[in-house]
Amino acid sequence: MQVTKQEFGRTPDGKTVELFTLINDNRMTAGIMNFGGTLVSLLVPDKSGSLTDVVLGFDSLKEYLRDDKFLGVTVGRYANRIAGGKFSLDGVEYHLEKNDGENHLHGGSQGFHRVLWQAEPFSSESEAGLKLTHLSKDMDSGYPGNLECLVVYRLTNTNELRIEYEARTDKATPVNLTHHSYFNLAGEGNGDILNHELMLNADHYTPPGENGMVTGAIEPVAGTAMDFTKPKTIGRDIKAVPGGYDHNYVLNGKMGELRLAARIREPQTGRIMELRTTKPGMQFYSGNFLTDEDKGKGGKSYRQHYGFCLEPQYYPDSPNQPDFPSSILKPGERYHHEILFSFK
Repeated sequence: MQVTKQEFGRTPDGKTVELFTLINDNRMTAGIMNFGGTLVSLLVPDKSGSLTDVVLGFDSLKEYLRDDKFLGVTVGRYANRIAGGKFSLDGVEYHLEKNDGENHLHGGSQGFHRVLWQAEPFSSESEAGLKLTHLSKDMDSGYPGNLECLVVYRLTNTNELRIEYEARTDKATPVNLTHHSYFNLAGEGNGDILNHELMLNADHYTPPGENGMVTGAIEPVAGTAMDFTKPKTIGRDIKAVPGGYDHNYVLNGKMGELRLAARIREPQTGRIMELRTTKPGMQFYSGNFLTDEDKGKGGKSYRQHYGFCLEPQYYPDSPNQPDFPSSILKPGERYHHEILFSFK
C-alpha cells in the first residue's frame, strides 16, 4: 500500500494545496486533495482489469475554486437543504446563508468544501489512508459552537474506499457531514448514467414540496417512479420525475449500523459499486444541473446526467422537522458517520 504527495496548486491567499494519492496492491487509486477534503480521482478496474477514473472532477485547483456543483467534496456543516436558511435551537434562532433560492444548501458558499484541511497520510500492509482535520469556529457560516472535525479516507486491498467522519462540539449545533462525488462507472465524461442499473435499499422517501424542500412527510416508494427496491436503470422512469431525481431516501435497517444502501452496475464495463452507511437517509441525485458548459478533466463536457451522486446523511431540513431523526450534536457527544464504497 502506498501514499504519494504532490502540490496541486495554491489558494488565492497563497496557501499550498496538496494532492495525496492512495494506491492499493490491485493498482486501484484514490486521489484526494486537502482543499475541501475532495476526492479528485478514483481509478477502478473493469471486468477485464482495465483501470478507469469513475468520478467527475478537474485537472487543476483553479477549476475547483470556480466549481459550484460540489464535485467530490466533503460537505458540512450541514449537507442538503435547510428551509428558509434558519433554524431554532435552545430558544435561539440562527440565520444561515441562503445560497439555494430561499434555502441554505451544503453549509453555504463557504462551507467545508472551501476549507483547507490539515492532512496526515498513513499506510500499512492492509490500507492506505489520509486523515483530515478542521476546527470550525463558533458562528462559522452562522452555526453555533466550536466544532472539531475529523475525516478519514481509507483504501483497502479489497477495493474498498471507506470514509469516516467524527465531530465534537462545545455548544449544541446541527451536524450532517457527507461525501459528494459524482460517479460514472463507465468512466468520467464517457456519456450519461441513465443505463446504470440502480438498487436502493429504501422502501420510503421524503417527498419534496415547494422549492424542493421536504414537507415532513414520509411516503412509500411502491408504485411510483421513486421505487428502486428492485434494480432498474436510472433512466427508465426519470421522465416521470419533474427535473430528475434529487430526493432523500429513508434507508431500511437500523441507523448507526453499517448496512447496504445502494448497489449500482454499469453493464458495458461490468463495474459494480455497493454503498454502505450508518446514517438514516441518502440523497440520490441524477446530475440534473450539469450542463454543456461544465468542462471537466481533459476538457471533457459534463452534460446533464453525466454523473450521479449518492449522499448518505440525515434527512433534509431535520433541524426544522421534529419528527425526523435528530441531527443535533451536543457537548460531550461524538458525531460519527461511516460510508463504505465497495467495487467489484
